[in-house]
Amino acid sequence: MGKIIGAVLGFLVGGPLLALVGLAAGHFFDRGLRQAMGFNYTAERQRIEAVFFDTVFRVLGHLAKADGRVSESEIAQAEAIMSQLKLSPERRQQAIARFKEGSAADFSLEPQIASFVQAVGRQNLLRRLLLEALLAMALADGHLHDAEREVLSKVALYLGVSTADFERLLQMANAQRHFHSGGYSQGGGAPSDALADAYEALGVDKTCSDAELKRAYRKLMSEHHPDKLIARGVPDEMLKLATEKSQEIQAAYELIKKNRA
Repeated sequence: MGKIIGAVLGFLVGGPLLALVGLAAGHFFDRGLRQAMGFNYTAERQRIEAVFFDTVFRVLGHLAKADGRVSESEIAQAEAIMSQLKLSPERRQQAIARFKEGSAADFSLEPQIASFVQAVGRQNLLRRLLLEALLAMALADGHLHDAEREVLSKVALYLGVSTADFERLLQMANAQRHFHSGGYSQGGGAPSDALADAYEALGVDKTCSDAELKRAYRKLMSEHHPDKLIARGVPDEMLKLATEKSQEIQAAYELIKKNRA
């Protein structure tokens, strides 16, 4: 854009010769602007990555403490999650530190979520992805206890996620876990259970049209595409959860298509 404006203005002022001068000036303007925008963008993305990571593991610690004490099984579950995310030794130590901060008696949930919301601004997708990540981790042991559900409901409230949307995300997360653990994509599990989980994993009713099914599938796949998430500031470790979720969404969609053929 700078080159175009420079060339046009140069031509209007002094003809072809000054148009070339304006073109050169516009080129340097464009390059400087790109560098400035790139620097700001990179710094902003890194800031979001940091607050995303900190929020996930602090809230995990808070979830573990929700019933009054952090049990050995909850510590083991947190360690299993860190292993699943393939954290580097340095990042693992950071995650453990944040987990301990979240499980401390003086930890306050609302300011932590407020800090996250301030960092991501109006990026509603990142708010939902944070909630999805926390739901997936809370459901990793196969159960969502009442105390954990209460904490996650508060997280949803602070994120601006409605009660109806929270319940829908919870149902989808549960179905995706069932679908994944049941190995339905390889033919395991009862067909009726498989299909019920597949529809719920995509957030659609079994009576939906083929067009509605495809639209829901494409929307979910687009929202969990790694390139899009990286650009928005999702930490590398969280991309593993998004990749796994994409695989579950893909398998659910393929099973439904196969049974509709």
